[in-house]
Amino acid sequence: MFAPVASLEIVRLVVALGNFKEWKLFQIDIKSTFLNGPLEEEVYMSQPPRFEVKGKKDMVFKLRKALYGLKQGPRAWNKRIDSFLLELGFVKCYMQHGIYVKAKTNVDDLIIT
Repeated sequence: MFAPVASLEIVRLVVALGNFKEWKLFQIDIKSTFLNGPLEEEVYMSQPPRFEVKGKKDMVFKLRKALYGLKQGPRAWNKRIDSFLLELGFVKCYMQHGIYVKAKTNVDDLIIT
């Protein structure tokens, strides 16, 4: 599964650029990120211990959305945020797939990492 991750060099570049341009920098860590990524493939999971349905312990759950820790989670989230940012008019960097740029005049600059 491919999902872009930020390299340390890119993080340093963004922080240096933000500092040079006197932009405000924000860092966001959303714990429920992977819960918002719809899955394209069928994924099943066994019932978690202590949460089994009585009389149906041999049955499994079919997932509709990704779970944290699921191999498909980062990719599903990336596809969702990618389409959202492109819809807003951002352009994805060809070399660093986790960088999106939107240039407009008369707008305050903002970088979110």
